[in-house]
Amino acid sequence: MKKLKKKTLSAYQETKYGKQDRRNKIIALSSAGVVIALIAGILLFTVFKDSSSGKPAVSRDIQETAQDTSSGQAETSTSLTPVPQQTEPVSLTLSLVGDCTLGTDETFDYSTSLNAYYESQGADYFFQNVRSIFESDDLTIANFEGTLTTLDTREDKLFAFKADPEYTQILSGSSVEAVNMANNHSHDYGDQSYTDTLSALDAAGIVHFGYDETAVMEVKGVKVGLVGIYELNDHMERAQQLKDNIAKVKNEGAQLVIAVFHWGNEKETVPDENQRQLGHMAIDEGADLVVGHHPHVLQGIEVYNGKNIVYSLGNFCFGGNAYPSDMDTIIFQQTFTVTTEGVQEDNVTNIIPCSISSASDYNNYQPTPAEGEEASRILAKVGELSQMIPSDTQSADTSSQEEDAETSQE
Repeated sequence: MKKLKKKTLSAYQETKYGKQDRRNKIIALSSAGVVIALIAGILLFTVFKDSSSGKPAVSRDIQETAQDTSSGQAETSTSLTPVPQQTEPVSLTLSLVGDCTLGTDETFDYSTSLNAYYESQGADYFFQNVRSIFESDDLTIANFEGTLTTLDTREDKLFAFKADPEYTQILSGSSVEAVNMANNHSHDYGDQSYTDTLSALDAAGIVHFGYDETAVMEVKGVKVGLVGIYELNDHMERAQQLKDNIAKVKNEGAQLVIAVFHWGNEKETVPDENQRQLGHMAIDEGADLVVGHHPHVLQGIEVYNGKNIVYSLGNFCFGGNAYPSDMDTIIFQQTFTVTTEGVQEDNVTNIIPCSISSASDYNNYQPTPAEGEEASRILAKVGELSQMIPSDTQSADTSSQEEDAETSQE
């Protein structure tokens, strides 16, 4: 019976139906092999991709347990220890410029005023020679000195500056992202003019800070804290405000802190003792860079505890004078490297020497990078001014001499 059954099976295999059946089985086995190979390849690719991208490679059973736990479906919870991910250092380049008075005083000759240039040339005219610099950095900060308002009643002061709120286009159209408002011309047309200016800046998407208002901006994933202090009237009485504001932005998560001061004495090329004390204090409290303005001329740069204090950036786009005696200025750039451990002390700086005007004998309100001998002259000037900054020892000797002089007079 077994021989008959074997013979019958052999005969069937030789028929066309038997041959077709064999082909089907071979195809089925081949298809199953291809599917198994594809699944294995996908699993290997997934593991490799997770590993190469810095993501933790978690086994399948732990993943399922974690999913069940988070959805409340699992009876027991599984605690997963995340694998630390490598965070790449972030490089941030900041550009800082001095006084931008985007307006005029009503007593000035209107035909040569900044406002007249705005009407004839448009908003893009003013920063067209520095726009590419601002566009290529990560954050540009200026001192906005004046008001943007339609009010007509000015404060009782020698100079009062204003322009229409639409003048914010000068800033927004040239990649100026933030402005300091703590200065002696921010209320030229009363408190309402200050509020009007802030509203105009808000509408243009420009961050503002100064006095008790601080700002924390996120740039390339890094939180940058901005503090602005007006020193002129109160001098060292602003010390507590400085400390409080730096602490405030740090508490809000700032990883990089910039302190901006409106300080010093007009036309003075050497910082006074108040400037130096407040500048040092800012860094002691956690600032990573200190810059200042108000003297309308350049002052030197001091490196204190590995961080820069740029005492005066001078004027920049300055509608306050059509024929200033000194038109030298700079764009101060610093590139910061920020890691999970904080700001690295690599001190990468770039000083771009400029004139506040593209014309040599008058102010056409168009700041322009200097070239050739002019650029070398301005850079050498900054170097000389930096050498003139008193050291701590010199300051102590000066104070002692003053005390001795007072004693002898008594």
